[in-house]
Amino acid sequence: MTAASVKKGWSVSSLLSLVFALLALVLLPFNEASTGTQNSMFAISILLVGLFAFWLLLNRQQGLIAASLSCGVVLLGAWLVLTLVHSLVKETTATLAIWFFVVALAFLTWQGLQLLSGIKTQKKIGNILLGLFIPMLFGAWIFFLWEVVTTGFAVPQVLLPAPSVIWQVFDGAGPTLAADFYQTFVRAVIPGFIIGSGTGFITAIAADRIPFLQRGLIPLGNFVSAIPIVGIAPIMVMWFGFDWQSKAAVVAIMTFFPMLVNTLTGLADSNKIERDLLVTYAAGYWRELASLRLPTAMPFILNALKINSTMAMIGAIVAEFFGTPIVGMGFRISTEVGRMNIDMVWATIAVAAVAGSMFYGLFAVLERVLTFWHPSMRKA
Repeated sequence: MTAASVKKGWSVSSLLSLVFALLALVLLPFNEASTGTQNSMFAISILLVGLFAFWLLLNRQQGLIAASLSCGVVLLGAWLVLTLVHSLVKETTATLAIWFFVVALAFLTWQGLQLLSGIKTQKKIGNILLGLFIPMLFGAWIFFLWEVVTTGFAVPQVLLPAPSVIWQVFDGAGPTLAADFYQTFVRAVIPGFIIGSGTGFITAIAADRIPFLQRGLIPLGNFVSAIPIVGIAPIMVMWFGFDWQSKAAVVAIMTFFPMLVNTLTGLADSNKIERDLLVTYAAGYWRELASLRLPTAMPFILNALKINSTMAMIGAIVAEFFGTPIVGMGFRISTEVGRMNIDMVWATIAVAAVAGSMFYGLFAVLERVLTFWHPSMRKA
């Protein structure tokens, strides 16, 4: 993207933010659901957003100062919007002025994110912090919209609870969620992940050493990978019982073949000239494997670990739908859905999402550390 197109995008965002702020200001007198003090604060906030958007439109400011001011104005406006929607009478929807103001904040947020994305610091730590702050700010905006839409439109909790309602679950049901996390992640996901990925890696080494194993295992792997989880999970429950062992078995099956296929592909990715060079040095198979082929296959192996980190969580939760002790994330989701306790379901989903993301992030960081030399890790 060229600088001219970026500035054009800033101009459009500023103009649209200014237009919707003016529309919200025009409709403000019809906002009868709020107190006079709130209306005054709302008007001041609208004026601040409109003036700031107009200033950006005229000056087209760049850099950290403009980005920081944009974030500050957006945070102030978002706080006031949340105050207004939470002050509404039950089953009362927000007024049109509030929605126009939310749209104005959305365009201003878009511009702030563009400004932040264009900042490059001289220090590496600064770029890392910016790389973390931008997705965090975008995620916070998504949660803000979720809260405003569900509260402002008076969406029934049974359809979609607000984030604030889901957060309240952690205060009262924290021990239950912790026990579910331990049962599913610690006792099922991690053992199954280690067993499946480990055996897949060892089998790939054996198949690379013994060619007929490779010709026989790859078609079998494609066949087993096509079997849905809902077909494997009940069988594993019958074989290994209702406790964590059956869930770990499902996870092991799901993670075995991605590791096998990726490792075999990585082992075959080494350059023929490099292999011939090791042959001239009289290097045996194991020396060639340790010094050339495994390092070359490391990006493929780590990619398989990242894939397996997400598949393991999904497999363990789905497996718990078919039989488990009265604990576990899958058990909690299926049980609370039957009770129409949707906020507890979303709280469990949040725990699973955070755990899965951190598990994936662990291998993403490990990939950057171990394969910094790979072209995919190099920056242009």
